Amino acid sequence: MTRRHTSGASSQVGALPPVMPALLTSASMRPCRAVVPHMLKEGYGRIVNIASVAGKEGNPNASHYSASKAGLIGLTKSLGKELATKNILVNAVTPAAAKTEIFDSMSQQHIDYMLSKIPMNRFLLPQEAASLILWLSSEDCAFSTGAVFDLSGGRATY
Repeated sequence: MTRRHTSGASSQVGALPPVMPALLTSASMRPCRAVVPHMLKEGYGRIVNIASVAGKEGNPNASHYSASKAGLIGLTKSLGKELATKNILVNAVTPAAAKTEIFDSMSQQHIDYMLSKIPMNRFLLPQEAASLILWLSSEDCAFSTGAVFDLSGGRATY
């Protein structure tokens, strides 16, 4: 059975590569494994993972992407707890769609569908995400770890 995506692409239902969620999550685990020992030696660190609102809600026709982002949220929460007493804070942001160059490759129908899911009726601006990520990476962020910060314009409500 073939399913047509709102973007115009198609995929085989149930034809997920079996390692896709694990592969996408490990792409975030590897940098964490690389930097945490150095952060432990320094007694300080900040890790900010970029997940997606899809990891909280799931997106139709994108189960592999949604599963990988949910896994990244789980990694963030677990690692945040493991490192909480070491002055290494681990947080994630879960943005909704941001208006970037990728929109040029999408159909207007798909763009309208994404926008219809956002109660603020606009897309995230890259500088809005950058501001939150900058704060999470700073010494000013001193008491948040294992947290997931929503950047969805009201789409996600938990």
